[in-house]
Amino acid sequence: MSARGAAATAARYTRLTWYLSGVSLHRLTEYRMDFLIGAGGFLARVGCQLLVVAMVFQQVSVIGGWDYRQVLFLLGFSLLPRGLDRLFTDQMWILARRLVQSGDFYRYLIRPVNPLFTLLSERFLYPDAFGELATGIGITWYAADGLRLRLTPLQLVLAPLLVLCGAVILASIKTLFASLSFWTTNSFPALYAAGQLGDFAGYPLDLYQPSLRWLLTWVLPYAFTAYVPASYLVFGRTGLLPWLPVVTAALAALALTTWHRGVDRYEMTGS
Repeated sequence: MSARGAAATAARYTRLTWYLSGVSLHRLTEYRMDFLIGAGGFLARVGCQLLVVAMVFQQVSVIGGWDYRQVLFLLGFSLLPRGLDRLFTDQMWILARRLVQSGDFYRYLIRPVNPLFTLLSERFLYPDAFGELATGIGITWYAADGLRLRLTPLQLVLAPLLVLCGAVILASIKTLFASLSFWTTNSFPALYAAGQLGDFAGYPLDLYQPSLRWLLTWVLPYAFTAYVPASYLVFGRTGLLPWLPVVTAALAALALTTWHRGVDRYEMTGS
């Protein structure tokens, strides 16, 4: 594809994203009770996490080299890539649960745009994600202010990229496990289990056993979505930071390869 063709394709998908995001947001917010229940459930979960952290730090002043404000910063930062990922890829849960099993996936293959884009566009700008992003920003800002954190110019430039890489890693894990449904027809249990491990990313990795730390760093690399970026921003640690773009690119490539192979083998259920 020529540079002009690539630019035209990018412009077309940008316009489609803008238009379909509006349609999706309008449709999803029509179910206001679902939205309120979802937002309430999310706030209750984050509230419980904050309460547990506060209770723990009433007993000790430092855990794994992290004090209360530093753990709050890590917890808040972990919500930023999660919220950004959720804005655009929440439809993967539906793929894993029922689209292949019911045979409804075929409709994404007969439209004149990329099937992955078409699938994801049905839940662009998922409303709960805005709450996750706002809560993450609030907690991160509060913790940074309490820490009197002063980022260097380089850290200020890198901070948005760290959030973006974290979101790509989360989206890739979700795509990878959701795509397994092309072989199993329902990969929701596997996707759910993988997603639950992501909750560990909101706490210092130093707390966990070495085997769990290795799992969260190199197998399901949730450590790169929050722990590694927060360690760099708070302590200036750069040990694992150079691996972040490598892990992000490798995981995205693996997820897209799995997706394409799954789509290639998809067969609509007969009647």
